[in-house]
Amino acid sequence: MKTLSQDIKSGKFKNAYLICGEEEYLKLNYKNQMINAIVGDNTMNLALYEGKNIDINEVIDNAETTPFFAEYRLIVMETTGLFKNGGDQLAKYMSDIPESTVFLFVEQDVDKRSKMYKAVKAHGYVCEINRQTEKDLAIWAARMFAKDGKKITNANMSYLIANVGTDMEVLSREIEKLICYDLDKNIISKEDIDAVCVKQLNVRIFDMVDAISVKNQKKTLDCYYELIAEKEPPMRILFMIARQFNLILQAKDLSARGMGRDNIATAMGVQGFIANKSINQSRNFSVTELKAALADCVKTEESIKKGIMDENIGVEMLLVKYSRKA
Repeated sequence: MKTLSQDIKSGKFKNAYLICGEEEYLKLNYKNQMINAIVGDNTMNLALYEGKNIDINEVIDNAETTPFFAEYRLIVMETTGLFKNGGDQLAKYMSDIPESTVFLFVEQDVDKRSKMYKAVKAHGYVCEINRQTEKDLAIWAARMFAKDGKKITNANMSYLIANVGTDMEVLSREIEKLICYDLDKNIISKEDIDAVCVKQLNVRIFDMVDAISVKNQKKTLDCYYELIAEKEPPMRILFMIARQFNLILQAKDLSARGMGRDNIATAMGVQGFIANKSINQSRNFSVTELKAALADCVKTEESIKKGIMDENIGVEMLLVKYSRKA
């Protein structure tokens, strides 16, 4: 990303760029920055292509056209699939692009063995943007707050990310809501986050499983009924419950092996706060209980799919069973 930022700042561009990876928010941000830096409002020097079945001959003809009263002509191509297969013709052209033409490819899935990927890497720059770490997200979010004169403690920043999640688009919307909510305040509090921000589904499932772990049946069912009232499908809730039990089981096993939080998060393939939550919850369950709960989740799903049991009743019965005091 550093090279991309430097080129945007200097105004000197390579012939080809590929922006790829999972983080859609940053990909869109850099795409827009590139367009603004290269052509600005001069759309006569901008060609946009999206999706598959693009006429490559037309693209090349466009690339060969001299820019109109500008230094560069920009060709933006999104989600073409050419970085997985079928990009041979354009890959060959990457070595013959006129100095006045810039290609910007924006993709999510790429095959690094493909001819297009190798060609762009050889004649331009590849910028892979994946999910940001919690530390990077905290720094970025703090800057967003600071632009509007707001501050937030490290503890409350961690609480915000844990509740809202690590999707930067969602997080940016929640930050904007907090800024508007706290127009007359300089400090973002935990109470503000609770009042304004929408918890992501997996966080609410955490809350439900927390209630199960301490045998608080009322809170368990209240959490469930709230999700149902908000039109969450019972089968999706069941899937998320089973997923959380599975994460807790993994966390319990890895903790027993003496692994630390960061290593557990890496081994489980989840963010640190999810691993930490699962580790804490694992202390309230035995391995036997967790395996039994997972087996019951599978049985409930099978019964629902076979039409033996109503989905709502099935999930509710499961929650009642595991939140019941001994």
